[in-house]
Amino acid sequence: MMTKTVLILGASGKIGVHSARAFAKAGWTVRKYTRGTDMTAAAMGADVIVNGMNPPNYHDWATIIPAITRQVIAAAKASGATVLIPGNVYNYGQEPGPWSQKTPQRPCTRKGEIRKTMESAYRTSGVQTVILRAGTFIDPDRNGDVLDTVHLKSAHRGKVTALGRHDARHAWTYVPDWARAAVMIAEKRVSLASFEDIPMPHFAMSIGDLAERLGQVAGRDLTLVGFPWWAMRLAAPFWELARELLEMRYLFNHDHALGGGELARILPDFEPTPTEVVMQHLVHLYIDPNKPMRPAIA
Repeated sequence: MMTKTVLILGASGKIGVHSARAFAKAGWTVRKYTRGTDMTAAAMGADVIVNGMNPPNYHDWATIIPAITRQVIAAAKASGATVLIPGNVYNYGQEPGPWSQKTPQRPCTRKGEIRKTMESAYRTSGVQTVILRAGTFIDPDRNGDVLDTVHLKSAHRGKVTALGRHDARHAWTYVPDWARAAVMIAEKRVSLASFEDIPMPHFAMSIGDLAERLGQVAGRDLTLVGFPWWAMRLAAPFWELARELLEMRYLFNHDHALGGGELARILPDFEPTPTEVVMQHLVHLYIDPNKPMRPAIA
């Protein structure tokens, strides 16, 4: 019996917060998992599990992600729930793009290998699983994404920080869009395969283009400045996050984008928030709070 009940894992994180809002707005009963409790018990009666759990700051992925994966698969098997996961682009390494479900997964980092192994575990588990794959998240709640902590941290002072090449395209995903698409997929799950890999393009834009477009909306020039990777190298021997960030540096130099064919096939009616609206939101959040915000798609 389908009750339209969703269990949200990682309810305080960006995926959890926006997913809870989107599912509630669509009329679903939303349960929020309490970390450390019996996940299988929490999942009983749920139709869908949104797995937004992720170790913060890349902490001990090699141990924690496999443990979470085992828990989620066990909970989904016991409850019969479909699992929805926010995939990332680490699996593709430096393959040429645009990246799609057909792109060979050849990770070039440990974290990419961990994510590839994680997805393989779901694929062979017998649990219906949907990987809704996203680029770098843009969170209007400023919940610790890289825009908030690095790229636009000094935007109010007219500076945008580049983590790599200024002209390398980068895949971005607006978190409320991910959550809306997740609801639409959940409501079509009976027609989906046991494992779906759905890249979710929104827009691909270099940090140079992003700075230019934000400057146009804000009505002021923004200067690109480099990130102090030298400091990360000095800190790496004794700071875990510095070591993990250095491993991901390649992603900001590798031109990439996500292909949208699979999303269009499964959700032909899905409309992402217009890029210009996202730019206006970012200007309001980071540069000029007096700039009016156009409403995003509900």
